[in-house]
Amino acid sequence: MTQNAGTQRIVVIGGGFAGLWAAAAAARARELFGIDPGALEIALVAPEAFHTIRVRCYEDNLAAIRLPLDDLLAPIGATRIAAAVTAIDPAARSFATAAGPLAYDRLILAAGSALRVPDIPRAQPTFDVDSYAGAERLAAHLASLAAGPRDAATGTAVVIGGGLAGVEIACELPGRLRALLGEGAPVRVVLVDRHEIGAAMGAGAATVRTALAASGVEARDHAGIAAVEADGVRLADGTSIPARAVVFTTGAHASPLAGQLGVPLDRLGRVAVDAFLKVEGVTDVYAAGDCAVAAADALGHVTVMSCQHARPMGRLAGHNAVCDLAGRPQDRVAFSAPDYVTVMDLGPEGAVYTSGWDRGTLVASGAAAKTVKQTINCSRIYPPLPATKEAMFAAAAPVIQAPPATK
Repeated sequence: MTQNAGTQRIVVIGGGFAGLWAAAAAARARELFGIDPGALEIALVAPEAFHTIRVRCYEDNLAAIRLPLDDLLAPIGATRIAAAVTAIDPAARSFATAAGPLAYDRLILAAGSALRVPDIPRAQPTFDVDSYAGAERLAAHLASLAAGPRDAATGTAVVIGGGLAGVEIACELPGRLRALLGEGAPVRVVLVDRHEIGAAMGAGAATVRTALAASGVEARDHAGIAAVEADGVRLADGTSIPARAVVFTTGAHASPLAGQLGVPLDRLGRVAVDAFLKVEGVTDVYAAGDCAVAAADALGHVTVMSCQHARPMGRLAGHNAVCDLAGRPQDRVAFSAPDYVTVMDLGPEGAVYTSGWDRGTLVASGAAAKTVKQTINCSRIYPPLPATKEAMFAAAAPVIQAPPATK
């Protein structure tokens, strides 16, 4: 994509929650400040053509979790560059792709994160629900089990990692396996973690444990994984679990592109950003979402890898990048996230909803919490559909959305 002479360009890398809303907020600010689109291009660079509602990848039905990026960007006058970024050169204000280098005037890094899989021997294919492609692979594999030979391992799935994603897919798997293998088929789901499963949910810990038991999920606390073998999983204590489906939910690490900026990274590979989402120590570069870590409040809390923070971070990064280019520092908006909530899906047992950075308040559980979870997953975090310019700009306003209500 050649840059026209005299035209400035804001480039967003990534088409996830932070990237989409950074591009939309930049387009909104461009119009708000009366900047001619011919004088300021807004481009989103992503190798895939879809915006994926990533937090729904644990679900059985994947039909509604991908939205064409072009349909979301075209109404707001932003373009998509179909490319994977391989390197960033902040000094030259450019980045490399397979199609050649591209220049920018302001860059917003929103390349997201990817599953971090432990370095252990793996003698059979393993799966994840970290991406749409991963969720599709898992679904295809589970379906293939029904058509193949049956043995003790056929109906057994082992989920490695007992965090939010691990609990959510573990609660779904018994029902998915029974639907595929038949109601009378033996089904076993084992959830393994090095720590106490559910404890991270604070006041909701007991609800999580009860739901796992009711769903028929075996929780193996304080258990390490030695190897994924051809016929199952071997734990660190030598226990073998025959299994034909092994799913990793072992946490995420920021895109390696964050390491291209030449600044310190935190333990999750994220770059530090200031209150306006500008990368500390780099000129003309902003970051949002899973690639960035920002102060959430004055008490020392920082952002987490969640769409709860990625979406507002993207909105503010896009808005502030335009303010920067337009010489309007007085119109910048500082990021804050004083409230933090967690809503975990528990499959047939409903959900659990906590508030507080320590998840110390149990707001709701069961069906009431499930309603909140479904509202978030199926409506609240979606862009407006149809994606008109007016609706997209309204959703892209640089504001922090309040936590969900239970009613």
